[in-house]
Amino acid sequence: MYREKNDLTGRVAFITGGGRGIGLASAEALAEAGARVIIADRDPGLLEQGRAALAAKGHDADAVLLDVTRSDEVERAAADCDARHGAVDILVVNAGIALPDHGAEDMPDEAWLRVIDVNLHGAFWCCRAFGRAMLGRGHGAIVTMGSMSGLISNRPQRQAHYNSSKAAVHHMTRSLAGEWAGRGVRVNAVAPTYVDTPMSAHSFDDPGLYPVWMENTPMGRPARGDEIASAVLFLASDAASAVTGTVLTVDCGYTIW
Repeated sequence: MYREKNDLTGRVAFITGGGRGIGLASAEALAEAGARVIIADRDPGLLEQGRAALAAKGHDADAVLLDVTRSDEVERAAADCDARHGAVDILVVNAGIALPDHGAEDMPDEAWLRVIDVNLHGAFWCCRAFGRAMLGRGHGAIVTMGSMSGLISNRPQRQAHYNSSKAAVHHMTRSLAGEWAGRGVRVNAVAPTYVDTPMSAHSFDDPGLYPVWMENTPMGRPARGDEIASAVLFLASDAASAVTGTVLTVDCGYTIW
């Protein structure tokens, strides 16, 4: 019974920001569990690299060029997926950005708006478009990508824009879960710590950041992409059939202290 709860055979999963990092790892985890995966990214080069990486591991994935900040593009992608692949059962809202350090008092409007636009607006456009179809069918699982930065204020970097965007994603997740729980659609979030991905590589080389982060991490290391993907897989599967509105923290213990 328990093995069957993690079997996604016959299900369709759409993953934003799926060209690399956590998104690609999540696509691999869902594909390995039997799902047919569609990865989306705004960078055509990353998108093709991601599809090739999945193919090299035996997973035949479709790829969709998508800018999640464009609600019209998101609506078209949801309709096109439904027409080409059938019902999307699982949505992983992973696309997100983190900009370099900005003190709040000097933060340009453009930096604040860009982070909020991708991390919050883009997440909502995706939940709305794909969630609408799930509600029409009476079933579905959505996993958003929050962050421990939505629970605490990181140091020593200054990132009020990023922290605020991820806290908003957490509360959006809870709000949607409350609206949709009685209609067959579960909505949960994963809140990772610092993760060893290509997007984080430049920060890990910074002697002013990485040692401080690890000093404040009980396990003394960053998380790996597959560890975050394992949490995504759990929340997307029937193993989490009674779980909705939760923010699952995967932080190597960071928020303990």
